[in-house]
Amino acid sequence: MRAIGQDIFGGPEVLRVVEVDKPTPGPSEVLVRVHAAGVNPTDSWHRGSGGLFGKMVRLGWDVSGVVEAVGVGVTLFAPGDEVFGMPRLPYAAGTYAEYVTAPARHLAHKPTNLTHIEAGALALVALTAWQALVDTADVQPGQRVLIHAAAGGVGHVAVQIAKARGAYVLATARADNHDFVRELGADEVIDYTTTDFEEAARDIDVVIDTIGGEYGPRSLRTLRPGGIIVSLASPAEAALVDEAGPLGVRAGFMIVEPDNGGLRAITELVEAGALRPHVETVLPLELVSKAHEISDNQRTRGKIVLTVA
Repeated sequence: MRAIGQDIFGGPEVLRVVEVDKPTPGPSEVLVRVHAAGVNPTDSWHRGSGGLFGKMVRLGWDVSGVVEAVGVGVTLFAPGDEVFGMPRLPYAAGTYAEYVTAPARHLAHKPTNLTHIEAGALALVALTAWQALVDTADVQPGQRVLIHAAAGGVGHVAVQIAKARGAYVLATARADNHDFVRELGADEVIDYTTTDFEEAARDIDVVIDTIGGEYGPRSLRTLRPGGIIVSLASPAEAALVDEAGPLGVRAGFMIVEPDNGGLRAITELVEAGALRPHVETVLPLELVSKAHEISDNQRTRGKIVLTVA
């Protein structure tokens, strides 16, 4: 089968189409014929340096496709089922390919009102936002939630999930993305290029930080006593815990995990009309280097998706 591989760490140019053996599902796994695979910043991180483990892996974690075969013990799916998910993260999944195997409970039935391209954009960013907002911060109706980079992959989904939870959402974005972010449901949008968000956002209950660096410490000052910042940017942001304590707030770094229950909750929101991924760019698998060039520019609104089948 066709897949994307690389021989060295580096920029988008190191990615190329290779021929590899079609995988076989093991016990509790399914074989998925890939229709679409989302592109995420973690893909570039692993391409350039090997990510958390510092070694080369087959890229791609977002997937939407059709079950072709099931391994021993699988009861959730049958051949022909349309599925989506985010298998194996942070370990290699290899969804930039014509076929991929995945633990059955790392997938869920594809939302009926999404195309494979839309579903291929959804799992990683939606699970990240869900686990940050719901599982970690336990956002409640009426709480004030600040979401950084609200027009980006995680951000644009986080705005919708926070609104579905009944929160009052403040969002940072460039001026040319303000209308887009408001359409997602944001109550206030802050132009971070002209406005100090520390002054514009006050008495915040929850901050979702997808940027890192100085944004973490600065965001601590926006929190009310007892508030929490969830950092998604870098393991180094775990140092925020020490800064947060004296201020009477909480901080933590989170890595998204595969989660069938979370995927099913996300599907319910999608099918209820409360959540929809925005796909900015669609490219064929062969143009993976171009997709990574666009992603590395960090100006993408929503998601980039590779089409396979």
